[in-house]
Amino acid sequence: MIRELLETTEFLEKKGFDNPEIGIILGTGLGKLVHELEIISEVSYNHIPGFPTATVEFHKGKLIFGKLEGKKVIVMEGRFHIYEGYSLFDVTFPVRIMKRLGIKKLLISNASGAINPEFKKGDLMLIDDHINLQGGSPLAFRGVEQLGTRFTDMSAPYDARTGALMEEVAKEHKFTLHKGVYASVVGPQLETRAEYRYLKIIGADAVGMSTVPEVIVANHLGIPVSAVSVLTDECDPNNLEPVNIQDILEMSAKAEPDMITLFKEVIKRLEY
Repeated sequence: MIRELLETTEFLEKKGFDNPEIGIILGTGLGKLVHELEIISEVSYNHIPGFPTATVEFHKGKLIFGKLEGKKVIVMEGRFHIYEGYSLFDVTFPVRIMKRLGIKKLLISNASGAINPEFKKGDLMLIDDHINLQGGSPLAFRGVEQLGTRFTDMSAPYDARTGALMEEVAKEHKFTLHKGVYASVVGPQLETRAEYRYLKIIGADAVGMSTVPEVIVANHLGIPVSAVSVLTDECDPNNLEPVNIQDILEMSAKAEPDMITLFKEVIKRLEY
């Protein structure tokens, strides 16, 4: 395990991934941020030792190093999910690599469904807390103590300072940024009416199939992390309409300019 982490880190350092300051994980339909980068180096996932390969057709599958708003960033253009058949260690392996390369902050985006009836599709939601319904933990493996504290505190998993910056940016640029609780499920199927009712009862404002494993590992490694959901559909169990992936991608594209503005402005203002 340690040897694999070292091998991957050394490979990327040789490819020019030189002390990135901020890591960014881009979710479904949210890849256009890479067009804002001054790209220094990029490598396809299937060329990186130890990396899983993105199998979802609308996830590009590249690790990109460059500059954004004057800061060195490493961007995952496409992420991994347990519904692709990967373990939780595989899904979070890139976060461990980004930490070893030097990141000091992690920003995550995802596409999710709105459970809270006051939240509308096309809105953004700052994740303030989460509910892990994926049936496992990325820290539940033998030898985890070699990489960080086994019993990681999760009383405040999301960085309040960066979250406050995001709220400030949204207010200045006059777009909606809710704050809420994100429930992470396995997928890839979407939820039933009964499941949406259950999610609302237990306190979820939005639901998706990612993010929580990466956030747990970021906390395990001591990386301040912030995450934002693009709400791509409204999950009212009493008026539920069929949703297909094309609808989700179209709504992601519609909201993406606000997400790009949010991340760029926050990166510009971040201090360590």
